[in-house]
Amino acid sequence: MQGLRKRLLGEMEHMKRLERLMKECPKDYPDGKLRIFASGGRTQYYQYIPGETGVHGRYISKKEEQLIKLLAQKDYDGRVEKLLEKRIRQLGQILKDYQDDELEQLYFHMGKERQALIAPVENTFEQLLEKWKQEAYEGKAFRETDLLLYSEKGERVRSKSEKILADYFFRNGIPYKYEKPLLLKGYGTVYPDFTLFSPKLRKEIYWEHEGRMDDPVYARSAVKKIYGYEQNGIFEGERLILTYETEDTVMNTRDIERKLAQYY
Repeated sequence: MQGLRKRLLGEMEHMKRLERLMKECPKDYPDGKLRIFASGGRTQYYQYIPGETGVHGRYISKKEEQLIKLLAQKDYDGRVEKLLEKRIRQLGQILKDYQDDELEQLYFHMGKERQALIAPVENTFEQLLEKWKQEAYEGKAFRETDLLLYSEKGERVRSKSEKILADYFFRNGIPYKYEKPLLLKGYGTVYPDFTLFSPKLRKEIYWEHEGRMDDPVYARSAVKKIYGYEQNGIFEGERLILTYETEDTVMNTRDIERKLAQYY
């Protein structure tokens, strides 16, 4: 369940913020509880104070609308506070010893000899990555007019920016596939500049570098392609990484590091 711990931590922080907010809000509530009775199309409100009022409580006329609202809010806030306290406590217990890769770690801690005898309930990341590396594909063909440019890995690329990206991945041990074809329904086959395999998501992610965004024709084509990704459920910040360049704005390694941080 990759990414679950992060989501649980995020939910816990959200609940803690709500809890703090409720404690900081001034609470000048009236005594007692609100009781509501509906009959014959009419709704009646009562303020019930144990030991001080009757069985139903004191009848509240519609002229005391503010009292009715305060009693209703008091009841709601009390329930919310109890629920938040309960869920924060439960999430704290879960997060004490939960890790996203706990099944994988259980397998690794068994030792090589025992691992050889076992079929894991799910593939480890290393196994998934190795299988992904072995998958063959046919990239996009080069034209005679394309630059003759090679990465440090010895792979031909189409631009200096793509060489910067390829060299960064190669130097940092990040496996990638250059221009691996991807079918986008409703758009056609695209060739993402780079396809990576995220250890956090355990899925392919796609890196598109749009290098001439000050060219109107190029920019329109790029936007159309990005829309094609989105129509297929592949969104920037999830499984799509986008970098851009113009004549005045160029990409650097800091941009690459920032983009990769959430996936590696």
